[in-house]
Amino acid sequence: MPAGDAKPRFFHLHLPLRPLLLLLIPFLSLLLLYSYSSSSSNAAVEFPLSPTPPSPHIRMRRAAFRTYEDYLRHQLNKTLNPRLRRVWATRDWERKVAAFAATFAALAADGLLSNTSRALCVGARLGQEVAALRLVGVRDAVGIDLAPAPPLVVKGDFHSQPFAGEVFDFEFSNVFDHALYPDKFAAEIERTLRPGGVAVLHVAVHRRGDKYSANDLLDVGGLVGLFRRSEVVRISKVDAFGLDTEVVLRKKRSSI
Repeated sequence: MPAGDAKPRFFHLHLPLRPLLLLLIPFLSLLLLYSYSSSSSNAAVEFPLSPTPPSPHIRMRRAAFRTYEDYLRHQLNKTLNPRLRRVWATRDWERKVAAFAATFAALAADGLLSNTSRALCVGARLGQEVAALRLVGVRDAVGIDLAPAPPLVVKGDFHSQPFAGEVFDFEFSNVFDHALYPDKFAAEIERTLRPGGVAVLHVAVHRRGDKYSANDLLDVGGLVGLFRRSEVVRISKVDAFGLDTEVVLRKKRSSI
């Protein structure tokens, strides 16, 4: 896909076909949810609900989930919501891609991202962040989410990324509040980042998230402390779709 042509594919269909395809979004969303529920019912639960190491800076909201599968189904209720997917794919698309592209262009200007970077967007939904990366010239970019959204997003759980270690130069996420296990979320980013690689996280600090949030970040130190193999590049204020803080980290080149 060319760098400047990063919208979902249905945007390039002839106009009469677009309403029909948009009507299919609810059906496809329900099909994905049913498919996920069926395939996961016989699978072993990877993460029993054991406590994350306590932190005074992160307030967990685990009481509502009896099993890890309960948590996944709850997250998919948002990810596969037909109304939200329609909004993300239509009126939200241009606005968010443009905003993400401005963020990534600024990071590139600071030497934290380049056109040769291999990039991952963690919790990317339909892939607006991925589209933005490709728009600014980072062609080797992909997203992961519980529900895939080809061609920009593949299926993956951010608690256990479906990639080998040290394969990405750059990782971006704005879904830290959805992590049921913040320590696993951070560890997986560090595992898949190459030494010297950059992680950028947009978070809300001291602000309660929505009903799909699994944790509330009370202090940015709670996030930084999870990245034990990285150093802080900068922490700054942003205005990013309800998130107010940008944390930029670089994975250390050596554990010594």
